[in-house]
Amino acid sequence: MKLVVGEGSCGLAAGAGAVYERLDTLLKENNPTGAVLDITGCNGMCFLEPIVDLYDDEGTLHRYVKVTEKDADDIYAAVSAGDLSSLDRLGITPEDAHFLEAQTRVALRDCGLINPENIDDYIARDGYKAIEKILKTGMSQDDVIEQIDISGLRGRGGAGFSTAFKWRAAKNSEGDEKYLICNADEGDPGAFMDRAVIEGDPHNLIEGMLIGAYAIGASTAIVYVRAEYPLAIVRLEKAIKDATERGFLGDNILGSDFSCTLRIKAGAGAFVCGEETALIESLEGKRGMPRLKPPFPAQSGYWQKPSNINNVETYANVPWIINNGGAAFAAMGTEQSKGTKVFALSGKIKRGGLVEIPMGTTLRDVIFDIGGGIKNDVPFKAVQLGGPSGGCVPAEKLDTIIDYAELGATGAIMGSGGMVVMDETTCMVNMAKFFLDFTAKESCGKCIHCRLGTKRMLEILDRIVKGQGEEGDIEKLEELCYAIKDGALCGLGQTAPNPVLTTIRYFRDEFEAHIEGHHCPAGECRDLITYSINKDKCVGCSACSRQCPANAITGVVKSPFEIDPDLCVKCGNCKTACKFGAVEVH
Repeated sequence: MKLVVGEGSCGLAAGAGAVYERLDTLLKENNPTGAVLDITGCNGMCFLEPIVDLYDDEGTLHRYVKVTEKDADDIYAAVSAGDLSSLDRLGITPEDAHFLEAQTRVALRDCGLINPENIDDYIARDGYKAIEKILKTGMSQDDVIEQIDISGLRGRGGAGFSTAFKWRAAKNSEGDEKYLICNADEGDPGAFMDRAVIEGDPHNLIEGMLIGAYAIGASTAIVYVRAEYPLAIVRLEKAIKDATERGFLGDNILGSDFSCTLRIKAGAGAFVCGEETALIESLEGKRGMPRLKPPFPAQSGYWQKPSNINNVETYANVPWIINNGGAAFAAMGTEQSKGTKVFALSGKIKRGGLVEIPMGTTLRDVIFDIGGGIKNDVPFKAVQLGGPSGGCVPAEKLDTIIDYAELGATGAIMGSGGMVVMDETTCMVNMAKFFLDFTAKESCGKCIHCRLGTKRMLEILDRIVKGQGEEGDIEKLEELCYAIKDGALCGLGQTAPNPVLTTIRYFRDEFEAHIEGHHCPAGECRDLITYSINKDKCVGCSACSRQCPANAITGVVKSPFEIDPDLCVKCGNCKTACKFGAVEVH
């Protein structure tokens, strides 16, 4: 019998560490069944953490969710007694189990199934078979790139550029030394795919990078990962050490002429370092700012040597493609967008977490089938795709299929895979301001269009949400958007206006309501709303008063309370606390 505790960052944040420690203590004190305790990474079901998977003696999986430290005692007792029926209350429901059953997993295929700190777990699931196949069957660099070409794999970091094209360009570039780099600087709000892959399956990333290094002729590989991912860094460091000891990294790998070392560079968390030339500048110890192109990194990259950069998810697909053939990957997806794509599903969604689906799946299927729909069954309003570089897709576009072209036609982009779901309580003007605030702060400042243009846009949006909008503000925003798109130096600056353009395109009436009527239809913008208590609904329970940080609510228990508008800070705590619907927003 085996007990496995999910110890990704999401699980640990929810209390998985305490659950593991309790089980470990109990099993060390007395373990009549000889049960084994282990860990794994995030299986993608972040909404159910902490998760404990129990494999019985027949290998059958019993999954227990939202497990507390106290529940760990009950699990131990049930295991010791040999009767799991008492744990039914912790069992996963068929509806929640559908979250994983509806997915097709390639990049995430081992996440949640193996111990990321045990190289033997990875090897047992065909780990390092792909690099072994390449080196022991005599596949040439061109043979490897040809399989990637056949697969149709495009970069999963945002731009969707052909992986085979980039690899071939780096391979064919003249140079006595070449570098292969992994962009793990995952900076989009709402995106956590790369972190989960590194935390849950670090050897898969290493193997994918090894294959890429072999294909382009690089002997040095580097993972540029944000320092805010400490667990990912620790597990990747251990994986590199173990892979080196087993002969999968270093000199003469698996007895071949191919040698490659891999190291980690922890970045300081600048969003612009997600752009490949800014990342290279940071790697060289300089301030992260984009370079002019051409030359492209394939010709002159890290230390002016030929370099190739892909993100974590791109490399995570590579071992599977080599093992199964490029055609198998290309058989999934659409004509122009092959394979699967991982999304981080978050926001006003019932089942938030990691979703991997074939390209061509509709947004509706992801949000309402896999994700279970909107929290509290509030009407769906929009989904933000691609983070600060993406855009908002409204309800009428829910049947849009997920591929690069179709999403691009909506004004959004695939991006790295952030998918933030919004309901009717979300103000789209405020949402546009949120993303502009992020990009304005994260602008490296190298080009004036991005440095000043985003600030001017933010100032206009800030006035609008405060009820100080003026006639012509929408037109000014559009003019600035197109000026920034045309004049910004790098892709991040060029796409920064996307959230504003798409919200104006699909929710222009909300902008007009803020400007002309000084009214926020969603009831979210603080300067445009007031709180009051409906005396016919108030039962005088005082819950609202107890939660008010400004002491703006007064009254006598069992009699209607009231809010002093001059003291109210519009935090919304009273509305959340009221169970009778007595607190109203105007």
